[in-house]
Amino acid sequence: MPIPPFVAELRAMVGTHRLWLPAVTAVVVHDEQVLLTLRADNGRWAPITGIVDPGEEPAVAARREALEEASVEVTVDRLASVSVSDEVRHGNGDLGIYLDLTFACTWVGGEAAVGDDENTEVRWWPLDGLPDMAGEMHRRISDVVAGESVTRFVR
Repeated sequence: MPIPPFVAELRAMVGTHRLWLPAVTAVVVHDEQVLLTLRADNGRWAPITGIVDPGEEPAVAARREALEEASVEVTVDRLASVSVSDEVRHGNGDLGIYLDLTFACTWVGGEAAVGDDENTEVRWWPLDGLPDMAGEMHRRISDVVAGESVTRFVR
């Protein structure tokens, strides 16, 4: 589902004005490969991403998004980085800025497949052979595979 119901309700009140929203990135790694989705909205490869529902624990949101978007079960191992996006203008004109919490996740089951209409393809990529993608998406993957035990706070 591209727009969560609570965001649609907010948009009915505030229109396209900029919203500050919590989001997660689930960087799923298995056998020196990372799971990426080909996004339907911009045609670019990215790790699994999504908006945290009101009252939802962010690690639970990362696990939920992995199942919804890529049909895989994961463990959420640690918070790898925290960052704030630049302002995003969506195709419909909505503006948003996202507080992103990037989680290191491990695949535990399920065949990777498109699970919703947000993506057109899902596949495993070797960590040393990633496709072209936005710089912040490369950084999020790097934050996870660095293997650090502390969270990175990105400026």
